[in-house]
Amino acid sequence: MPRTLITTAFISLDGVVDSPGGEPDHRSTGWTFTDIPQDDASYEMKGSEQDEATAMMMGRVSYQAFSPVWPDMDFFAGYNAMPKFVVSSTLSESDLVTNWGETTILRSLDDVAAVKETDGGPIIIHGSAALNRNLSDAGLIDRYHLLVFPLLLGAGKRLFSDTDKDKQMLRLVDSRTYSNGLQKQVFDVVR
Repeated sequence: MPRTLITTAFISLDGVVDSPGGEPDHRSTGWTFTDIPQDDASYEMKGSEQDEATAMMMGRVSYQAFSPVWPDMDFFAGYNAMPKFVVSSTLSESDLVTNWGETTILRSLDDVAAVKETDGGPIIIHGSAALNRNLSDAGLIDRYHLLVFPLLLGAGKRLFSDTDKDKQMLRLVDSRTYSNGLQKQVFDVVR
């Protein structure tokens, strides 16, 4: 049975996933922490994802942003312990950090497709807007875990590409609206 490839994302209503946590590259950086009232329940999905996933995948840019920080964060203990896959044509073994567990570099979407066919449980994708667009366009994403923020950012990296392709149906399998206006939306890709 193929492994499930799950995209998880903080996303604005207009589809932007760029710089949600304070990365310096976006004019609205840190948008998940500003102007939204705190409601701890709205982040419960993040904890359950660590329990559900058996491996983590990301692109080079996200790996280089997360790897210096996540290994020392107790909140990410589940992710820190699991194997990681980094999809990159340029990253070398010497670029990998030594304190974040087993990490495998995948060079192509064909490599990702091959990993999906191996034994093991779900693989969760963090960050990695370009990787997500490419995986989606290649039909490799199986599920989306979206935490939709009630704001419009206008500019920035988007989760979905604007590639002219056939319609892709999704099936809503879980949803919830929180007191602060955030919405959890979990979709399975219909094949």
